[in-house]
This record gives sequence, C-alpha cells and structure tokens, in this order.
Amino acid sequence: MMLDPLRQIILNFSGAYKGMKLYPPQHPAVKRQVQELWQELDRQLRDRKSIKLGIMEGTLFIEDQLLAEGTPAAVEVERLLEIHELEGLEFQAGLREEEIQVLLETLGRQGIDSDGLAGIFRKKNVDHIRLSATRKEDEPKLENPRKIYGRALKVVEKIFQDVRMGKIPSSNEALSVVRSMVQITLAEPHALFALSMLKDYDNYTFTHSVNVSVIALAVGRACDLSEEKLRTLGFGGLLHDLGKLKIDHAIINKPGRLTDEEFSQIKTHPRMGAELVTNMEGVTPEVIDIVLAHHLRYDSQGYPADLQNANVSEMAYMAAIADTYDAITTLRSYQRPMTPRKAVARLRELVGTVLHPKYTEPFITSLGTFPVGSLVRLKSNEIGLVVWVDTRDPDSVRLKILFDKNGNRLDKPVQLDLFGEDARRIVSEVDPYTKGVEVTDYFEWGEGGDLRVESVGVAG
Repeated sequence: MMLDPLRQIILNFSGAYKGMKLYPPQHPAVKRQVQELWQELDRQLRDRKSIKLGIMEGTLFIEDQLLAEGTPAAVEVERLLEIHELEGLEFQAGLREEEIQVLLETLGRQGIDSDGLAGIFRKKNVDHIRLSATRKEDEPKLENPRKIYGRALKVVEKIFQDVRMGKIPSSNEALSVVRSMVQITLAEPHALFALSMLKDYDNYTFTHSVNVSVIALAVGRACDLSEEKLRTLGFGGLLHDLGKLKIDHAIINKPGRLTDEEFSQIKTHPRMGAELVTNMEGVTPEVIDIVLAHHLRYDSQGYPADLQNANVSEMAYMAAIADTYDAITTLRSYQRPMTPRKAVARLRELVGTVLHPKYTEPFITSLGTFPVGSLVRLKSNEIGLVVWVDTRDPDSVRLKILFDKNGNRLDKPVQLDLFGEDARRIVSEVDPYTKGVEVTDYFEWGEGGDLRVESVGVAG
C-alpha cells in the first residue's frame, strides 16, 4: 500500500535530517535523501502554490492532514520545529534542492531560533521556504500600524514643541515608539512603509520626520541590520531634521527657489540638530551621526562641508536614502510627487553619486518591480493598488482592484494575488492623481499587523 504523498514528505523530511546527523552533508546517502525529499515536494508543488506543515494545538499537520497518531517521523519533525521556535514551514512553488539542503543543515545546528534561521535564509538566498515563528506567551501582539504611525507623529510633535520652548526633550516615548516600529517592520516589512505615503502638508516637518524613520527601517531591514541597530536607525530618523527648528520658518516653508544666502542657512541644520540631540537621554554617537551626516553624499560632497571627507556611518547613509525617497514622493510647491516606481528609478540614477550603492540596491530590490503604494494597470485593463509585496519574491504582489476593465470605480475593492510570473499581468503604473485616488485610504490593518481584505481572487 502506497503512503499518502503528504505523509511521505514527513517521512522523507525526518529521514534526510537523521541522515545529515550521521554523515557529512556531501555523503552520497545524505545527498540521495535530500534529493528524494525535494523531488516529493516538487511533485506536489506542481499542483499547488505552496505546502504548509507546522504545529497546531500541539499536533503536527501538513496541509489539511493532522498527524495525530504520532509516528516516529512526525514526532521528530515536530521536535525540530519546537527546538527552533517555529510554528511552521511553508514550501513554495519554485523550491530548489539547495534550499532544502540549507534548511536541513541549519536545523541541525544548536541554539538557532526562528530569527537566526531567517537571517541565514536571507544570506543564502532561500526564497521558497517561509518560516512562521512561535509567539511566546509573554510576547505582546503586534500593534496596529496606523496606531504606531499616529503615536510616532505625536512623539515628534512633542519633541519639536519642547525644543521650541527651550527644553531638553525626553527620549522615553520616542524610544518606545521606535521599538514598536521595529517590531512591525521585522514582522510585516511593508505595513508601516505603506503608511509613509501619508503626507500631511500642513504638518510637513512632523510627517517627514516619521516617514524618514519608517523608510530608513525598511532600508535597514533590507540590509539585514540587527534589531538593536534598527532601533538606533529609527530613532535617528525621527530626530534627523530637528535642527531645522533653528532656521527661520519663512525659509523652511519658502515655496520658490532659495537664494544662496537662504540655502547657506539651511545647510547649518544638521550641525544644529546634532547639538540639540546630544543633550537628550539615550542618544548614542550613532544617532548623533545620523543627524549630523544625513546630507553627506556617497561621492564625498554634501554638507556640513567640513565633514565631506570624514568617515560616514552606514546608518547615516541609510537615513540619506530614506530622506531622498520621502522628499521625491512628496508634493511641494515646486515639484509634483513621483510615483513609487518613478521614485525607485530616480534612486537608481543617484546611486554611486548621492546615494551609497551598498545600501540603496538591497532597498530597491526589496521594494519589488511595483512597490507598495503603486497604482497599476493590468492586461485586463483593470486598475489596482499594490498593498503588499512578498519580500522573498518581490514580483509576487497583492492588489486591491479599484477600477474594472471599463474604467468604472468599484464600490468595494477586490483583492487579487499575483504570484511570480503572474505579475506580468501588470502592464504599467498609473498616476493616482489622474484617477483621483488617495492611496492611503485603502490600507486597512488589523490588530496583528495584517492587511484587512474584503473579497478574494487569485490569479491563475
């Protein structure tokens, strides 16, 4: 009697793992077991987009099958997941044999939790295996991204008010909100990034500070910064323009071109900002460097001029990328905002001169061909908004269809998932201003950071 193919996967998984514990990874017996596991997964993935296995209520499952009988193979796989603090694994179509090899080798190493696994996967280009981490009992649920963004705005406003009144601002609330921002960025990279498209032109300085922090975190995550460094980067992003409070308000808000004298005053804001944040509790030298050096260019130009040949930290370069991206996607009296796709093209033009290639290229890659917030036209002539991009496969996107093929606006948006090659059904970007679309109106987030959807369609 043939074993059910899904159960065969569990048996092959356990066998390949045990073989790797007994012999070196390149031993013929191990290579054969890894190949058999991959071949069985590949066979099943021809008829489905993914295969999920994990632990539910203490019992191992694969797809819709619970393995309640507790066979030795099932017990072994369940034990492996628990050791590495994993709730489950998801194998996706396109899975490569070498990705299975990396998974099994990594599971055989002691002391690596789900975060460590994720880091190894990113470095070794494991794109077709997703990890689902176990949430610890004392681990708080992710806060709603809109609430985090709103908190960040209030924190920045309070800091700016304190500076105007001659007070030394408190860092406590800022550090707290940055921790929440980092958590949501690591768990759902595009959740806050989508909200950075919110542009309050009456309070531009506040929203720009928050947006630079949010976008900088997206850059840092794409560059594999540790959680601790991400907190530093996010904090520096919130404070990066604090020195502008010492510049004449009329110059900051001048609608036209600045005179040479006015621009000379603008160029003093990084140093004045660095002097202000130096007195704040919890501000590290790295944060000061972000504030001081975020206008220094990769080609050693920029300002402050006396620091043009100084060593600039990686986080200052990352903040500069975020500052540039937010500036070119923002409506100003002298410029129309660029769409996300055009903004990415502009970043590419600046790589190697204004922007550091080492940090800009991973960020661009993470955004995908059509970044979150892009309004796009499909081959069917429908128009939809990109609300989610798969960080492991940036060409796999989730849309909200807003206009039908006849150009009629839908009363209720419809979700459409496009995977890999299916993304070619997108034929062009559409300027939201020409369609009267405020893109941030369509980002609705649940309490756990997940995107709420109304109805579902899946591309075939």
